[in-house]
Amino acid sequence: MEVHAELLTETKMFCGCLNRFGGEVNTRVCPVCLALPGALPYINRRAVEHVLRTALALNCQIAMRSLFHRKNYFYPDLPKGYQLSQYEETNPIGYAGYLVIPAGDDGLATKRVRLRRVHLEEDTGKLMHLPSGGSGVDCNRAGVPLMEIVTDFPPDIHTPEEAREYLQQLRLLLVYLGVCDGKMEQGSLRCEPNISIAEESAEKLGVKTELKNLGSFRAVASGIRHEETRMADELGRGNELKQETRGWNEDKETSFVMRVKEQEQDYRYFTDPDLPPMVFTEEYIETLRANLPELPMQKRQRYIEALGLSAYDAGVLVADREWAEFFDGAVEDGGDPKQVCNWMNGDFARLLNEDKLDVSESKVRPSHIVNIVNLVESGAINGKTAKEVFERTYKSGELPAEIIESEGLSQISDTGAILCVVREAIKENPDAVGKFKEGKTNIKGFFVGKVMQKTKGRANAEIVNQLLDVELSK
Repeated sequence: MEVHAELLTETKMFCGCLNRFGGEVNTRVCPVCLALPGALPYINRRAVEHVLRTALALNCQIAMRSLFHRKNYFYPDLPKGYQLSQYEETNPIGYAGYLVIPAGDDGLATKRVRLRRVHLEEDTGKLMHLPSGGSGVDCNRAGVPLMEIVTDFPPDIHTPEEAREYLQQLRLLLVYLGVCDGKMEQGSLRCEPNISIAEESAEKLGVKTELKNLGSFRAVASGIRHEETRMADELGRGNELKQETRGWNEDKETSFVMRVKEQEQDYRYFTDPDLPPMVFTEEYIETLRANLPELPMQKRQRYIEALGLSAYDAGVLVADREWAEFFDGAVEDGGDPKQVCNWMNGDFARLLNEDKLDVSESKVRPSHIVNIVNLVESGAINGKTAKEVFERTYKSGELPAEIIESEGLSQISDTGAILCVVREAIKENPDAVGKFKEGKTNIKGFFVGKVMQKTKGRANAEIVNQLLDVELSK
């Protein structure tokens, strides 16, 4: 599996042009990224740091001396006629790493996916098909810093589902590190699986196909399934498979030949003479390692083992960095982890989805969640009132306790006061009392509803049930 991630830097990899998505065609270009004669590149330090931090987070060995190479091939979106990249055999920045992903139906087991290399290169321009029938090239993307992450061989990923899980976890890690925004729809994260099939008894895999134009994780899984079937059908008809690059048609859910797969020697790699070697010190590497944030799988394990959350709930929280940070803030403020999780993944998530908002755009703060949890646990309000109060908090940003005080919504737990209401409800509904005495005990729920109606949902449900048991038995 090859993954290309555009890095979040202010400027491009080898020049000072702004690194931004979109913009008017060919407005973020200069002599370097247009490959004009005499223009010399220089290395973007922040991009190198992003790749080093990613390699460390992926448990890679670090090459203390790393070089850039020219990967020579002709394509209209490559102004120089070569791409500045890193040749695998001469020390990419990171190598021999692994990523741990969830495995198994319960989500508690894990699996290691080994990584061959993590290296740095530059992105190409973008071909644009014009209404006239011709094509143009937008070089705004040319020279954008690009990180490539490649899994090891023989592969550890054996199913479309594992491929999807690997990509989701890798994207999450890159977002947590702040090195890539992971927006596949904008092309800042691109996935290219290499697919091979073989008989179970075979000693090695067959010819591989590289699949491109996959715009979502769903497309990756669908594309792999399609290729497995297509390749098996070809072999079943006695045809020989070719090593080729194929494109994915999302609408038709089928693949098509783009080109015969190039061999390594076709690229004529050689060391770039304009860029010096990158040399790292142990002290620098250890400083970067010490400043890595808590990573998604580490956070997930902490939620399960230390906070007692289910694998599912932990996965939902961790799947969004801001969502997980909100949860951590609420727990740090003293909220019960399970109750905070229930409110977040329940009512809060529902309200955000209805309004199509991110958590950062909401008026709700971690302290609001803690407040509502504590009010319910203390018996100050019941669950029904809590939901109504939380919706008020969501709309206004007021603290739940302030809403309860100003509206007089606190739960009634005075036994004497509730008893009066219970007796009143029984007196007003003699027919229902008769049915209860005939053995239709489920009619008790009717009386609970009447008491709640009279107290506007504020009566303590536990006390209501206890008193009804006594009064209806008389």
